[in-house]
Parts: sequence; C-alpha cells; structure tokens
Amino acid sequence: MQFTISLEQLPLWRQEQKRFGRRVVVTNGCFDVLHTGHLRYLCAARQLGDVLIVGINGDDSVRALKGPSRPLNSEADRAELLGALKPVDAVVIFPEPRAVRFLELVQPDIYVKGGDYTEDQLDRDEVAVIKKAGGVIRILPLVPGKSTSAMIKKAGGTL
Repeated sequence: MQFTISLEQLPLWRQEQKRFGRRVVVTNGCFDVLHTGHLRYLCAARQLGDVLIVGINGDDSVRALKGPSRPLNSEADRAELLGALKPVDAVVIFPEPRAVRFLELVQPDIYVKGGDYTEDQLDRDEVAVIKKAGGVIRILPLVPGKSTSAMIKKAGGTL
C-alpha cells in the first residue's frame, strides 16, 4: 500500500481510511538525508496506528527552512525513498514551510514528531489543526547520535 498521493487526493484517501476504521498516524518533515534514526522513528510511529502517512516539505520550502544549499535530495527522490520503507504507507509532498494545510486535509488520529521538539515548540497553527480534528500529539524520543546534523558534522561540513 506504499505510494505517493497528491494534496488533492488526500481528502478521498482519508475518507477511505475512516470507512475501514483505520487509525491514521501522521508525521512530516524534510527527510532530506535518510538515516537509521529516521527509520527507527518511522517504525515507532507506525506502531501507534494502522497506517502511517508521511508529509514531506517540497524543495522550495526546504530551501526556505534550511538554506540555499538544501535539499540535497529532490522532493521526488525523497518521496520515493520514504515510500519504499516498510513502515510508510503513503507519502504526500506539500509546498509550504509549515504543514498546516497538509494536516487539515489528512486529519490525523495521531500526529507524531521527534524528540527534538516538545509540544510547546510545535507550530501553534499545526497544533490547533490536530486538536480541532480530535487527534493526539505524540513526541517520540530521538535515536542518540542519529541525526542529519550529526551526519553533516561528522562529514566535516556545514549545510
């Protein structure tokens, strides 16, 4: 069931999940350089529900968030790699720096973020969308030493 869907297809996809009584787990981010920390995080997220959908920032929004040298991998490549991972059921590319519209469309039962965040640090508009939809927010612990920043630092670079 692994595939990329468009923002326009998302409401219909979500209706289908509701019809079958599936609990939808959602996470989002840039996912520019995949590593084992990402994989372990996605596996843990998937265990919280029936399907896991990953929203990824489009290339322009990654540049806005991370700077002109990013992303290292195109949105199409990032979506393909994420979609090939066993815990991921679907991937959506969204163009904005913040995931508000994506979250409005997907209406997650469970919204998952990594331990580099606390709920207080999350975007207030994103949190409002989750709560309005009746979803819950779960913060999963980081995998020690497994981050894009740590990889870049180890390689002696800065991005």
